[in-house]
Amino acid sequence: MMLSLRRRPPARVALAATAACLATAGLGALAQSSAPAQAALHAPRIRHVFVINLENKGYDETFGPHSKAPYLSRTLRAEGQLLTQYYGTAHNSLPNYIAQISGQGPNPQTQGDCQVYSGFQQTTTVAPGQAVGTGCVYPAKVRTVADQLQSHGFTWKAYMQDMGSSCRHPADDTADGTQKAKVGDQYAARHNPFVYFRSIRDRATCRRHDVDLRRLPRDLTAIRTTANLTYITPDLCSDGHDSPCVDGRPGGLTSANTWLRRWVPKILASPAYKKNGLLVITFDEADTNDTSAADACCGEGPGPDSPMPGIVGPGGGRTGAVLLSPRITPGTWNDTGYNHYSLLRSIEDTFGLPPLGYAARARGFGYDVWGAR
Repeated sequence: MMLSLRRRPPARVALAATAACLATAGLGALAQSSAPAQAALHAPRIRHVFVINLENKGYDETFGPHSKAPYLSRTLRAEGQLLTQYYGTAHNSLPNYIAQISGQGPNPQTQGDCQVYSGFQQTTTVAPGQAVGTGCVYPAKVRTVADQLQSHGFTWKAYMQDMGSSCRHPADDTADGTQKAKVGDQYAARHNPFVYFRSIRDRATCRRHDVDLRRLPRDLTAIRTTANLTYITPDLCSDGHDSPCVDGRPGGLTSANTWLRRWVPKILASPAYKKNGLLVITFDEADTNDTSAADACCGEGPGPDSPMPGIVGPGGGRTGAVLLSPRITPGTWNDTGYNHYSLLRSIEDTFGLPPLGYAARARGFGYDVWGAR
């Protein structure tokens, strides 16, 4: 249910707003199935989705009264909508990123953050579209939303802070040297899901699509240079993962807040966002010591090869998420249950793509998110 920090509109206005939301084309399965065809033809559509992932913080720590990220928990929350029941889908980091772009559930290797960058040896496929096997780098036949976008004439680009060279990843079957931050190099391959799919990694185009964060400001200057899907990962300090950081910064939510204050205004000022954009800011998972809520929310499965010893049941804990868009009513919050599979489903619904993996069973963003203004 969507609630507002301001007084709710009269019933007639609320009904009109609901009808307008349902008419929005490509913004959730419910909206798609319920909207009159004629109204849908005239409804504005989201055409630029921006996703920012932060690390390892539970909902209460981030959005509670003593949050160390006031720009996210107060300023941006007041400008958009807070999803109070948004959850990660696994522990540790990597399976959450993989879920967001492919709908694949966790396996013991990805749950362990793939300390060795090994190839995935697939034995079979089980519903819903889950690759069964062992390893980390999925074979080319396992598809991602990036593959879908390209095949349907849309564009995507991933921006990784501190990555340096484009499409950077460990050598096959070697230890991942990016598991720990170094001064001047705090890139983590496990926070860059695109290099875990051969359909992306093994193509020359990976170097054009999977790039260092420094390229983002230039690409934001015009709609034609802004991808339909822009996926952004800060470094191991700026995403809140490390605390303190190897370069002396405090890390945690304090450094994540500083990073957001620098980068989010660039996105919000971009022509693509202003015209028909959506920005999603969330976390990969909640801290495993966070006891504020259950690990799972939305019936997510544990994955075909899980759970791993030490990981009890499915889910990645309650993290929350903030959505910003010219089409979202500012200062609202939403108690509907969502998770990373929901995010993938929402992106796919937005661009008219068939859902991958567990996204087929997930709820996409619907009229509860898209309030009329």
